[in-house]
Amino acid sequence: MSQILIIDDERAIRKTLGEILSYEGYKVEEASDGEEGLKKFKEKNFDVVLCDIKMPKLDGIEFLDKAREANPDIPIIMISGHGTIETAVEAVKKGAFDYISKPPDLNRLLITLRNAMDKTSLVTETKVLKRKVGKVQEMIGNSPAIQRIKDTIEKVAPTDARVLITGENGVGKELVARWLHEKSNRSSGPLVEVNCAAIPGELIESELFGHEKGSFTSAIKQRIGKFEQASGGTLFLDEIGDMSLSAQAKVLRALQEGKITRVGGDKEISVDVRVVAATNKDLLKEVEEKNFRLDLYHRLSVILIHVPSLNDRRDDIPLLVDKFLENICIEYGIAKKEIEADALEALRDYNWTGNIRELRNVVERLVILSGKTIVKEDVVNNVVPRN
Repeated sequence: MSQILIIDDERAIRKTLGEILSYEGYKVEEASDGEEGLKKFKEKNFDVVLCDIKMPKLDGIEFLDKAREANPDIPIIMISGHGTIETAVEAVKKGAFDYISKPPDLNRLLITLRNAMDKTSLVTETKVLKRKVGKVQEMIGNSPAIQRIKDTIEKVAPTDARVLITGENGVGKELVARWLHEKSNRSSGPLVEVNCAAIPGELIESELFGHEKGSFTSAIKQRIGKFEQASGGTLFLDEIGDMSLSAQAKVLRALQEGKITRVGGDKEISVDVRVVAATNKDLLKEVEEKNFRLDLYHRLSVILIHVPSLNDRRDDIPLLVDKFLENICIEYGIAKKEIEADALEALRDYNWTGNIRELRNVVERLVILSGKTIVKEDVVNNVVPRN
């Protein structure tokens, strides 16, 4: 049900408009002056505001200025019994959605309200679409560790230097890889991602290098591998610590010579690929245990970027929570929920073993299960505590 705020110092006008709009299926709240209206506007999320111009304490034009500053996306319709063309023009110039004279024509009022609702829906849809089509998500955080990563990306991205990204699961290694590609000279080319841990060992070579028809039982047609697909762009090898030794040898050759051979083929194919790799393992320890090639490690780790765990960058949690609240509420088509300071502090103190991925899931859970404002009790009840 759409929510409308009526701000007018005349009780009879508020009552009449409230009854009409309630009958039309809107949920209505009232305020008797501009100050009360601004307080309610900031506390709750309304779909449309109807605001009188001549009011005590804070007049309609002043309310319009302050409300637009607080949330420019909510349409505000000005209404007045003392209006002039100049007043209407001034209100629209300052961002009012429309201007209606008192007593309002019922049909015009309802049409204007529907148009304002359409604008609200379009604003929400546009935000969702912009976020979906945006190439890369923002890297949130002001902590020294995150700032160092951003600085390193700025310096390294324009080169073709290979990068090895390390860190626990869920810390955002893929996001770092995406930014390296986005800021590189290859950004117009493809970014091809391969999760080495998700592909069975016997298929990893076919996935990376492709295969010829008939090279093995299920090879019913020729397949182009990820190296060829990424030519001219970036190949992101995620969880490379889980790659088989035989595949590692072929990757090493591809890095050394810039050439690959498809499984079952004998023709060398030149590829122009920048390789960015990531792992949650200690690769030097894997080298000691004969699970990873030392020469490949050195080839991959021209630049090392370590992404810290969320527990090591707790100062970034308020920024991350705010961004997740905004994105998730847009996805659900609801107004952005606020979070109280003590609830945010409870999230800061939580043991984030799942890192940023876990934090986002928790924020989504809180959005679904809480009221208009997320309070500490919501966190206590809906986030499983850990010792």
